[in-house]
Amino acid sequence: MQLELTSEIIINASSEEIWNELIDFNSYPEWNPFISSIQGNPEKGNCLKANIDGMKFSPIILESIPNNKLVWLGKLGIKGVFDGKHSFEIISQDKACLFVQSEIFTGLLVPLFKKKLNKDTKEGFIKMNQALKARVEKN
Repeated sequence: MQLELTSEIIINASSEEIWNELIDFNSYPEWNPFISSIQGNPEKGNCLKANIDGMKFSPIILESIPNNKLVWLGKLGIKGVFDGKHSFEIISQDKACLFVQSEIFTGLLVPLFKKKLNKDTKEGFIKMNQALKARVEKN
């Protein structure tokens, strides 16, 4: 089974300003209500250590395009049980940017977590997007 969640927000800042805040993992505990901690270097092929919504993951960076896109793949246990391909995309628009956070969940356990994902995880995306907007626009 597959489930996709998406949340987007307009941020009145440049793609560079948004990107710099997004990859400043050390500051996440100060402002991010969804990803409480994350460690590592956001470059393709690198492994991160993350605490997301109370769950610990070690996602691998699949794509890292400065000022544009960051994508990672996280797994719960072995591949195919519960996997999440998480994406952050920054799309420039006139004097602002559209920030899109999404995740495609696949695996055997997706049906068991579907209700929680649609409610709690989706809410986490929205809260993180709002907090990122507030932080970047304040600077």
